[in-house]
Amino acid sequence: MNVVHHRYATVSGHRIFYREAGEPSAPVIVLLHGFPTSSFMFRDLIPELADGYRVIAPDYLGFGYSDAPTADEFDYTFDALAGLVAELLTQLGVTRYAIYVQDYGAPVGWRLALRDPQAITAIVTQNGNGYDAGFVAQNWTPVWDYQREQTPQTEAALRQMLTFDTTKMQYVAGVPDETVVSPDTWHHDFALLSRPGNDAIQLKLFLDYATNPKLYPALHDYLRASSVPLLAVWGDKDPFFGPDGARAFAEDAVDPEIHLLDGGHFLLESALAEVTTLMRDFLARRL
Repeated sequence: MNVVHHRYATVSGHRIFYREAGEPSAPVIVLLHGFPTSSFMFRDLIPELADGYRVIAPDYLGFGYSDAPTADEFDYTFDALAGLVAELLTQLGVTRYAIYVQDYGAPVGWRLALRDPQAITAIVTQNGNGYDAGFVAQNWTPVWDYQREQTPQTEAALRQMLTFDTTKMQYVAGVPDETVVSPDTWHHDFALLSRPGNDAIQLKLFLDYATNPKLYPALHDYLRASSVPLLAVWGDKDPFFGPDGARAFAEDAVDPEIHLLDGGHFLLESALAEVTTLMRDFLARRL
């Protein structure tokens, strides 16, 4: 079993938590988590990859075990989160790396790639959108309504995303056998989501998510120009990012490998072995 280290670094005055495993000299994979979770979502994947790679999985500011200054103390944007991840990687001496992106990890990862295209050796996107295609409208409508107008009504509707039931739903929706998903997942996430002031952080990021689709044309240009190897491995019953989001990468990525698996948003909870096999094969051939 590969040892996973649990570490902190001070980045721009903030304490950032990250998990790390593997030999320091090995090729690097950076795992970028989604909402409402943290690097905790990669707890089982990290040791599966660490025999051949240096694996780094940070918690964004406001998530997991990283610092969580209030929304009044820090301007929570995806630009800011990506900037802190970039600074962490610089501190760790990482200049070339593959990225695994999921949910919020996608807009963080796309920003890292666009600010330093030569740094990215490969992309694995697991239910991490890079196209307008794939957004499941019925579950995104509260976010879009809030982005258009911040009223007590739109905020109340969006706050349903922060409830225990919705947190659990993100783990079990679309999973063929819900009993394989540990309740530790949604209880862990909800406990951190429920910290005083964290609701305002999440509302700020929901609002800022409107900046992400604006990056998509630049992302598509990057995919074409760089020919960066890309693997899309997707839970095909994700209630937020449908399979068209995976298929869309074929429009611009050069020779992408796209796999739709029977599962939901947090695919690693029910299909870890399948995802690991696909990743190891892809990275061995194309990294």
